[in-house]
Amino acid sequence: MERQLPKPVRQLLPVLVLAGMALAAWAAWLGWDQRHDVHADGSTTGPYEAWQVIGLVLTLLAPVYWAASRRHFPGAVLGTTAGLTVAAFYDWSDDASGLFMVGVVMIMMGSLGATAAVSAVTVALKREGPSTVATQ
Repeated sequence: MERQLPKPVRQLLPVLVLAGMALAAWAAWLGWDQRHDVHADGSTTGPYEAWQVIGLVLTLLAPVYWAASRRHFPGAVLGTTAGLTVAAFYDWSDDASGLFMVGVVMIMMGSLGATAAVSAVTVALKREGPSTVATQ
């Protein structure tokens, strides 16, 4: 007889897996770059370049799509959002101004909205099928 995980564990597992993947993606794309760039005119930018953030977003699209297409909508949205929020909090918490929380909240709200939108589109496309959507 095949044993299955208890239902609460099966429901929580996608959330934990997506959170771990988001944390790992943050570390891989953004975690190593901590210095601001000072330009010749004295202005500063950074610490992240646009290509790093784009890479993070593109990397996270695959697991969000995977989870949403398998009807793990809460895991796709809450797991990714939790992982990115925790990563941003940890990465930015050494800011002396205290304004890092504004950025953390912006990461939380942006990732919540973006992952919800991607998951909703994925679920809608899976439900209707690609041929139905293309003919409308």
